[in-house]
Order: sequence, then structure tokens, then C-alpha cells
Amino acid sequence: MTKDMTKGSPWRLIFFFTVPVLLGNIFQQLYSMVDTIIVGRFVSVQALAAVGATGSISFLVIGFATGITSGFGIVIAQKFGAGKAVRRSVGVSIVLCIIITIILTILSLSTSRFVLELMNTPDDIINDAVIYINIIYAGIFATIYYNMVASILRALGDSKTPLYFLILSSILNVVLDLVLIINFHMGVAGAGIATVFSQFVSAVLCTIYTIKRYPILKLKKSDFRVNKTWAWAHLRVGLPMALQFSVTAVGVMVLQSALNVFGSEVIASFTAASKVETLVTQTMNSLGTTMATFCGQNLGAGKWRRIKKGMQVGMIFSAGCVLIAALINFTLGTAATRLFMTDPSDEIIGYARTYLYITTLFYPFLAAIYLFRNSLQGMGDAMIPMIGGVAELISRLGVAVILPIFIGYIGVCLASPAAWFVTGMILTVRYILLIKKQMRMQAE
Repeated sequence: MTKDMTKGSPWRLIFFFTVPVLLGNIFQQLYSMVDTIIVGRFVSVQALAAVGATGSISFLVIGFATGITSGFGIVIAQKFGAGKAVRRSVGVSIVLCIIITIILTILSLSTSRFVLELMNTPDDIINDAVIYINIIYAGIFATIYYNMVASILRALGDSKTPLYFLILSSILNVVLDLVLIINFHMGVAGAGIATVFSQFVSAVLCTIYTIKRYPILKLKKSDFRVNKTWAWAHLRVGLPMALQFSVTAVGVMVLQSALNVFGSEVIASFTAASKVETLVTQTMNSLGTTMATFCGQNLGAGKWRRIKKGMQVGMIFSAGCVLIAALINFTLGTAATRLFMTDPSDEIIGYARTYLYITTLFYPFLAAIYLFRNSLQGMGDAMIPMIGGVAELISRLGVAVILPIFIGYIGVCLASPAAWFVTGMILTVRYILLIKKQMRMQAE
């Protein structure tokens, strides 16, 4: 069922929209976590490091794909809030996604090994890293397919349907991981195949269900017509979001390059800690997704005062997200990293603990990024979030290059927190100035 977020209690709407998104994001993270747990425990620490070494370049491309589909979803949400041209917006988004999929797949597959070599990936893991990332890149079509369907549904206020099919997909992913890695001894290739196939199945089933359930999404041939005006209306929102993800990914690649010089065991430890962090911060990410839809629909309806009220609710929820994430990291984080490896040494666990404890202290700034970046994009401001992404890149790059020279591994751990601090401040100030301007204009 579609949900109009321009009416009703913001507290209730935001909470009940966020919960399915959160559960969906957690299940989506299970794709990656199950891969790394099974690879680390049933193949080797080197195989775990190989999968971890691809994280940043995977984010470079998959992040671009996620950003572009999220941007298209915001345009659809604005159309839905305005009550016009929803089907046309969906059709244009689909056509653009097909074109982008072809371009991304060709570029990523042709450059994967070169980029890994450029990042100083250790010789003992680079071959497995190339195998794994090439399978993920070959499956970009599945990633864009699922994310576009999910973005369309969320734009219409439905955050539950994507969740149901992600649960099914996650179960399938676990089964395939176990079968391909343990029974067929396919190593990292089995993990990659399981991830891509599971996501594709989820996208197909979600599409079939959606077409039958939502008459508003039964498209006609005319809805797929793309001209310059319609293409630009979507790309002007989608491209800055996609580039912002990719710019962030470049910073993560620099961070990974700095990490790689410490060897495969440290990479494995950092990978395990990063997976735990990604999971516990999904509350912040999910709330950001909700606020993009909330602000997008209300912008379409011209309700700026309601946007301000919703953002106040979002800030309170964000504070709660930070407290929950910190509590989990300080009490269970270290134990959780052990799940990724068989009999890890105290030294490896120590590296993971150090990363988690340092980054947790900066979670308020990370929460600000998720909240204000997504909300500003929903309000139609795509440029400042992209500028924030550039600031994030510069900050992460500077710290990752300089500090490890003087303080070693701790310098690597401080790179992301520095980026969060700078970007979080930029986005917070931008939101305050924008909302004050809109309130002043409405008062006049």
C-alpha cells in the first residue's frame, strides 16, 4: 500500500517507515557479512582479506549505482507528493538505469585488476580479490535492478515490500554460500556468485509482486519516452548523489591503500571490524532513507513547515541511533569480530577493537551525515551534499596519507572519523541556513 507522508503524525510515519527499511538494510548487509564469515572460517584468513580488500572499489561502483537509483527515487517521491506524472518518472528512471548499467559494467570489469594493483593489494590475496570483485561487477545489473525497484516503492511510501523479498533473498544467499563454498569448494568465487544470484532473485520477485499490487506502476509504452527535459530532471538529482557516493569511495580506496601496507592479517582484522560497524550504523542509514522520502514528498506538496517538524523528529531519532550503536560496539563489538575468523590471534582482535573504539566516539557526526545529506537531497538540494562528499574525500585522504607515517595503524583508524567530522558540520550548517530561509519566505 502506498503511504502519503504529507499527512499525519511525523513521529508515527517516520518510525514505522524506518523500521522496515532498517530490517531490509540489515538483511542486505547479511549478504556481505555471510560472505565474509563463511570465507574467513571455511577458506582462510587470506581469503577474508581478499574479500575485504575489494570493499572500497566495490563501493566505488556499487555506491554510484545506489546513489543514482536513490536520486531517481527522490524525483519519483516529489512527483507522488505533487500528485502528478508518477508513471512517467518511473519509466524514465528505468530507461536511464539500463543505460547506466551497461556503462558501469564495461568500465568496472575492464579496470578491476589495475585498480587493485594501484592500491598496493598484497600479492598473496590479489588473485582472489580480482576473482571476487569481477563477479560482483558482472552482477551490477542485479544491484541496480533491485535498488531501483526498492527506491520506487519507498518513493510511494512502501518500505515493507522490499523487506519481505530481501528476507527471502538473504536466506537464499546463506544457503548458496554454504553449498558453493563448503560443498563445491568454490572459495571467494562461490561467495560472489551467491550474492549476485540472490539479489537478482529478490529483484525479479519484487517486480512481479509490485506490478500486480500497484496499478499506479503498470506502465505504458509512452511512459518510457525519454527526452532531454525528463532525463535532466532525474539526472540533476541522481548524478550528484551517485558522484557523492563515488567521491566518498575514492577516499575509502585511499584508506584501503594505506591499510594494505600493514599486511593481510591487519586487513582481515580491519575488514571484520568494518563489517560490525556497518551493521550497527544501519539505524542511522535507514533513518536517512526515510527522511529523503519524507522530505521529497513534502517538498512536492510545498509543505516546508512540515519538513521542519519532521526533521526535529529525525534529530531525536538520530541521537537514539548513536547511543544504541555505541552501546553495541563497546559491549559486543569485539566478540562479534571473532565470528569472521577461526581462532584469531590476540593481535588481530586487538586491531579490530582499536578501530571500533576510536570510530564509535565520532558516531554523532556520522549520524548527522546520514540525516542531513539524505534530507537535503529530498529537499531538492543535491549540490551541497556532493560538496560535502568532496570535503569527506579530502579529509579522509589527508589523514590516511599523513597520520599513519607518524602513529601507524591508529592513523588509519582516525581517517574516517576526521571525514565524518568535517562533512557532518558542513551539512548541518547547510540545513540550518536552508530551513531558516524557507521559514522566513513563508512568513513573508
